[in-house]
Amino acid sequence: MRVTRVRFALLLAGLWLALPASAHVAPGQAAGFFSGLMHPVSGLDHVLAMVAVGLWGAQLGAPAIWLLPVTFPLVMACGGFLGLLGVALPGVEIGIASSAILLGTLVATQSRAPLWLAAVVVGFFAVFHGHAHGTELPPGQSGLLYSVGFVVATGCLHAAGVAIGWVHRWPWGQAALRVAGAAIAVAGVFFLWRAA
Repeated sequence: MRVTRVRFALLLAGLWLALPASAHVAPGQAAGFFSGLMHPVSGLDHVLAMVAVGLWGAQLGAPAIWLLPVTFPLVMACGGFLGLLGVALPGVEIGIASSAILLGTLVATQSRAPLWLAAVVVGFFAVFHGHAHGTELPPGQSGLLYSVGFVVATGCLHAAGVAIGWVHRWPWGQAALRVAGAAIAVAGVFFLWRAA
């Protein structure tokens, strides 16, 4: 009974504290964050490539397991900034599709690339993903909060890939990751065909 009262009191306190904060949100800010949060998960090409980054990082182990999922969102934010500014970047959709092909292939082949090369590959493709997100800012929404949203969503997709990638410790898990990587690469070929 006491636990129920404590939970109820915490719920009321949380609701009371949340109300004043919502009164000070400028138009488009909350929508900008949530639009950015939903944008990466709205396209299968983005989802597969970002999960593949986490899978590959898990296969490579430390320090790639954290370096790749950190490199991608940081460089992606720069690409997003270019998109927000309206800077043209040719072949964005081809770059996104190619990222699924290459990252999926790297996972399927369990590639043991040097850390610096892995970071360069991931960063290169992050520019294309970020630019695509940046150019699709909905009108009237906060560019900053939209960007924060798509960076957070990307980090969550990488974390999902890393979590799934832990199965590489077992022989059956290694085989499953190879199949998953091959499926991502094949999906990338479809995305490339659609983009061309």
